[in-house]
Amino acid sequence: MLAVLVNGRILTETGVLDGKCVVIEDGKIAAILDAGDAPASAARHDLSGDLLVPGFIDTQVNGGGGVLFNDAPTVETIAAIGAAHRPFGTTGFLPTLISDDLAVVDVAMRAVEAAIAAGVPGVLGIHIEGPFLSVKRKGIHDAGKFRVIDDAAAALLGSLKVGKTLVTLAPETTTPDMIRKLTSSGVVVAAGHTNAAYGTMRKALAAGLTGFTHLFNAMSPLTSREPGAVGAALESQTAWCGLIVDGRHVDPAVLRIALRTRPLDRFMLVTDAMPTVGMIDKSFDLQGRHIHVVDGVCVDAHGTLAGSDLDMISAVRNAMSMLGLSLEEAVSVAAGAPAAFLGLAHRHGTIATGQCADLVLLDDGLNVRETWIAGAASAA
Repeated sequence: MLAVLVNGRILTETGVLDGKCVVIEDGKIAAILDAGDAPASAARHDLSGDLLVPGFIDTQVNGGGGVLFNDAPTVETIAAIGAAHRPFGTTGFLPTLISDDLAVVDVAMRAVEAAIAAGVPGVLGIHIEGPFLSVKRKGIHDAGKFRVIDDAAAALLGSLKVGKTLVTLAPETTTPDMIRKLTSSGVVVAAGHTNAAYGTMRKALAAGLTGFTHLFNAMSPLTSREPGAVGAALESQTAWCGLIVDGRHVDPAVLRIALRTRPLDRFMLVTDAMPTVGMIDKSFDLQGRHIHVVDGVCVDAHGTLAGSDLDMISAVRNAMSMLGLSLEEAVSVAAGAPAAFLGLAHRHGTIATGQCADLVLLDDGLNVRETWIAGAASAA
C-alpha cells in the first residue's frame, strides 16, 4: 500500500527540509518529493508541522515493560521489550543477554531468529554481553557464569541465521585469533567489562574488534602511564563507542571531553535499559539480586550500577542538554551511528530513498508523537 507523510519538517542528512513529503511503499521510503507532487492515490498522513526524524536504534536493551530478556528469552519477551521502548522512539533494537550459561545463550539466539521470522517489530539481532568478561570489571554480572571462548562457544556465537550478533567480551580473556574467528563468521565484537591493558586492546582492534560497550563504565581507565581500554578507545578514530547519557553512569564533563577526541559519528547512544523502562514499578530481580531505581539509575543493595532506567528519547534530550549537541547531532548518534556500527547503514539510520521506513515524529518539546517501523505507524 502506498502512503505519504505530509505537512511535516523532515530531518535528512542534508538538514531539515520544509515543503516536502515522504512516500512509503512496501515498508520502505520510496521517495522524498515536493509536497505538491505527493501521489494522489496514496493514503495521506498529516504530520501537523512536527519534525520527522530517523528511528532510533538501541544496541543494548536488557529489558523493558516489566520483563528481562535473561528471565525468559522468548519471542514474547522480545516483543514486550520492543513494545515498551517504541513509545520512546526506538524503532530498532538488540535484545541483550547478560552473562549466562551457554545453553541460555543458545535459547536466546533461537528466540531472536523466531522473533524476526514472526515479524516482531524492530528486532535487528541480539547482543550477547558476556559471559566472556573480566572478573575485575564484572559490575553487576554474575562472575560465576564467566568462561573463556573455546571453539564450541565460537561456533554458537556465529550461529545466528538472520539478524546481527553483537558480542561484548574482555579482550584479555581471549586471543586476537579468536576475535578474528568471530568477526569472520559475521559477529560484531565489542570490548566491555574489561581490565585490558592498552597494548592488549590495540591488538584486539587490529584483529577486528570495532566497538566499546558503555565507554568508561566497567573498563580499565586512562591513566598517566597506562592508557587502558579507555585510552585505546579514545585514540581510535574508527571504532564505535556506546555512551549511556543519563548524568549518572558517566559525568557529562567526561563525555564532553571524549567527544572532542574523535569523530562524532563514531559515538552512539545506548540505554542499557532494564525492565523498569515504561513501568510505574521501578524495581525488579536480577539473577537473585533485588534491583531498584534510585535517582534514575538501577542499583543493587550495595549501590552497584545494574543497567539503567533510560529510554532513547531521554538520551537524545540529555545529549543536547548535557553534552551540547545540536538536535541533528543527537539524532545522528541515536540512529545513523548505531546503524553503521551494525553494518546496517544501507537500510537504517537516515531518512532517504530506499531506506526502511523506520521513523519518529517529534513535537517542539522533543516528545515522541508517533513512530513507524517498516512503514507501520503507532501512536506514542
